[in-house]
Amino acid sequence: MPRTILTVLTLVLSTSIAAARDAPELTFGTIDPALPLVAIIATGGTIAERTDPATGGAVPALSGDDLIKAVPGLSTLANIGVLNFSDIDSSQMTPALWARLSGAVDRVLAREDIVGAVVTHGTDTMAEGAYFLDLTLRSDKPVVVTGAMRDASDPSPDGPGNLLNAVTQLLSPSAQGWGVTVTLNGYVNAARDVRKTQTTNVQTFTSGEKGYLGYIYGGMVQRFNDRGRRTDLALPEPLPDSLPDVPLISSYAGSDGRLVRHAVETGAAGLVIVGVGAGNVDAETFAAVQEALHKGIPVVISTRVPHGAVEPIYGDKGGGRTLLDAGAILAGDLSAPKARLLLMVGLMHHGTDHDGLRALFSH
Repeated sequence: MPRTILTVLTLVLSTSIAAARDAPELTFGTIDPALPLVAIIATGGTIAERTDPATGGAVPALSGDDLIKAVPGLSTLANIGVLNFSDIDSSQMTPALWARLSGAVDRVLAREDIVGAVVTHGTDTMAEGAYFLDLTLRSDKPVVVTGAMRDASDPSPDGPGNLLNAVTQLLSPSAQGWGVTVTLNGYVNAARDVRKTQTTNVQTFTSGEKGYLGYIYGGMVQRFNDRGRRTDLALPEPLPDSLPDVPLISSYAGSDGRLVRHAVETGAAGLVIVGVGAGNVDAETFAAVQEALHKGIPVVISTRVPHGAVEPIYGDKGGGRTLLDAGAILAGDLSAPKARLLLMVGLMHHGTDHDGLRALFSH
């Protein structure tokens, strides 16, 4: 990347992060006392972007206030308060920013008059951001994470419809008790189970074999399923300057453990290994994992397979059984990126206590 472009990108990102740290309070327009109060917390992403005619690429362009103005009929459902948290593409999101976002959402929901919150977010890391909120929020009020696959310059942008559905969901008696959801294209997904499955199609978020929680059409919510299990890990106060360093390392045919050793040598507080099949790695990676475990570094084993769980089946070196016996923690059916977030937050609560961390992944 040319130095000038890198400098501009760094400046934009650092400015956005600084804005997130000092995000303004929730602001409302004219209040209709007959309508409920809903918060919209804007973080950026495609929903808030337009196509730059000079480059042909989508760039940040819209505030939260701009987003609600583009949704006909939204003001007839609720009084909408806006908090402009950040304006970055979600490929630039970090766990530290999600931690600050979690605090901001909790502060908003602590108001007795707010019935729930919509968080607009880029889709690249939306599934992870929603899960982080589901892990750490103290409030039980409903939170809907939504966004768009098409920017606001597209002839048929999906952002306005997704935003309308999100508010509809918050207000529906049929949609209570779901916690944090990812809701796009009419489908409601549990934060724990949702995955992005298609790079460009508006029907990208699914929950695989777990199924959708519900579907929204014509201003109504059809409930399919109840919320699954939840791990409740509120963040410490005050929030530390940084979260534990947990690299996500993929195993692959011919891997030799060097990435695991490098992570250990450079100060990793924990590791998540993306295994193959039901949670297996090659013998060389297994040896490196053993070295990490012997140094007291927690290691969680996940799988690159999209459905099913990590299981202790195989007993050869690097098989799930040998990894478990060596002291590794199996991630179950939690995806690798979300297992990383759970381990990061878990380390803040349990340190390197093996039993405490293992209990988090065995819910």
